[in-house]
Amino acid sequence: MHLPDGFLDLKTALVSTAAASAGVGIALRQVRTTLEPRQMPLLGLAAAFAFAAQMVNFPIAGGTSGHLVGGVLTAILLGPSAALLVITCVLIVQCLMFADGGLMSLGANVFNMAVLNSCGGYFVFRVAKRLFRMEEKRSTVFAAAFAGWFGTVLASISCAGQLALSKTVPWTLAFPAMTNVHMLIGIGEGLATGLIVMAMLRTRPEMLTAVSERGQRARLGFVGYGLLMSLGLALFVAPFACPRPDGLESVARLFGFQHQAASLISGPLGDYRFPFVQSATLATGIAGLIGTLLAFIAAYGLARILVPALSASKKDAPSGN
Repeated sequence: MHLPDGFLDLKTALVSTAAASAGVGIALRQVRTTLEPRQMPLLGLAAAFAFAAQMVNFPIAGGTSGHLVGGVLTAILLGPSAALLVITCVLIVQCLMFADGGLMSLGANVFNMAVLNSCGGYFVFRVAKRLFRMEEKRSTVFAAAFAGWFGTVLASISCAGQLALSKTVPWTLAFPAMTNVHMLIGIGEGLATGLIVMAMLRTRPEMLTAVSERGQRARLGFVGYGLLMSLGLALFVAPFACPRPDGLESVARLFGFQHQAASLISGPLGDYRFPFVQSATLATGIAGLIGTLLAFIAAYGLARILVPALSASKKDAPSGN
C-alpha cells in the first residue's frame, strides 16, 4: 500500500502530509507524557518486527500478494500513539533507504498506515472487545483479529480516496478495487494479529500490563529474543517472499496508471537489494537485515529523546506533601 511519487497530485500530497503531521504531533505529545523508560526497547522491537514483516509478502487470489502492516498489533501492545510513531519510523526508513514509498507521498503513507491503520484499528479493537460477549482472553483475541482486518481495509479506503482526489483513477473504480483486494490481505493481517496476541496472553501476559522490576528484566530479555527473531525473519524469510505485485500495484496495473510511478530519491538500498552482491537472495537478506536494525534504532532513538522530557516533568512535579 506504499504510494510512490507520481500517483498523487501536489494538493492531495500536501493535504495528506498536513493530516499526517497533525497525527504525529499529537502522538509525540501523548507519548512524551506517558512513555515509561521500560517501554523504550519495546518501541524499537515493534519497529524492527513491523519492518521485517512488511518485507514478507504472501500470495492471495488473482495473482496478487499482500504483507502485514503491524500497526494494530503495535497499538494493542503499546497504545495507539506509540504505534503511530513506530509505524512512522518504519515508513521513513523504507522511503529514505529503500525508495519504498515516494518522498512526496510519505505524508499520505503515514496517514494511511500509521494514523488510520494504527489508531482506527485500535479504536475498533476497544469497541469490538466490549461487544464480544465471551471470556476476557477470548474476546481480546477475537477483537484483535477483527481490528487487524479492519485497519487494513480502512487504510485502503483512504488510499483509494487519495487516488480519486488526484484524478489518477475515478472513485467508482478505485474504491471497490482497493477495498476488495485489501479485504483479502486484511485476513492475513487479522490472523497474524490475533495469533500473536493469543500467544502473548498465554505465554507472556505481563507484556500487556504493568510489570514489576523482575518483570522488567524479563521484558528486556523478550526484546532481545524478539529483535533476533525479527532479524532472522528479514534475513532468512524475506528473500523468498511472494514476488507477485501487492494490492496497490495490482490496482495500478488493472487501470493502467502504473507508468505514473516515480521516485524523487533512489535510496542506497533500492528494491531491497544490497549493492555489490551478485546473489539476489543474499542481497535481499542483507538489505532486510540492515533495514530491520535501522527501524529498531530509529524508534528506540526517538523513545530515548522523548523519555528525558518525561523524567524532567516528573522531577518538576509537586510532591503533594
